[in-house]
Amino acid sequence: MIKKSLFIVLFLSLVLSCKKLPNRIEGNRLEINENITPNKEIEDFISPYRDNVNKNLDSIISFAPETYSKTDGELNTAIGNLMADAVFSESNPIFNKRTGKTIDFVLLNHGGIRAIISQGNITTRTAYEVMPFENSVVVVALKGKQIMALFDYLSKAKRAHPVSKHVELLLDRDYNIKKVLVNGKPVSEDETYYVATNDYLYNGGDRMTFFHPNDSLYTLDYKIRNVLIDYFKKEDTINPKIDNRFTRLTAE
Repeated sequence: MIKKSLFIVLFLSLVLSCKKLPNRIEGNRLEINENITPNKEIEDFISPYRDNVNKNLDSIISFAPETYSKTDGELNTAIGNLMADAVFSESNPIFNKRTGKTIDFVLLNHGGIRAIISQGNITTRTAYEVMPFENSVVVVALKGKQIMALFDYLSKAKRAHPVSKHVELLLDRDYNIKKVLVNGKPVSEDETYYVATNDYLYNGGDRMTFFHPNDSLYTLDYKIRNVLIDYFKKEDTINPKIDNRFTRLTAE
């Protein structure tokens, strides 16, 4: 019986190995545009689902009294401050419940803000436009020495990378660090700080290599976009401001 089975396997292998494979594959590019005539049957099938998705995306969840853009400030923007503070307020209760610890501050990236928040109603679609990526919140435990490397990066980057309200980073006119405080205190080299960021930056995005090595990593399984949606739903009217968390002296 075993010999018979082996014979069948060998026979099939021989037949398949002799079968000719195509040595050339051709394809055409089919452009999808408004000139294509819709297929009514497919359109009728998709339409209820599309209408439901649009209804959810256009649901009003907050209000913006002004328009906020990531180009509004040199190192410190209202929209960046809002995003960093939202990540703290929505993520810290989860982190605290799981670990008994508290997030010290939040760092995000300037490039991660992909749209403005326009004056008027804020919808779920607004959150998707501001944060179209699937990035999620992670919390990294870093020693004080690495925290100083993080601030050194910010001083040299010369960009408005969002930090939460727990940070006060002051640069002189030449972008050298003049003062840095975390929760109102100077950074201690031996202390462990819990920094919330997103998985893109943790993995070296925007050359933020200071997250490695680290004492520990906590993954919250919480997308930044969902953070914004949850935050907007709690705030009837947002009121982000440019403040003193990341600034530069223009005169000594």
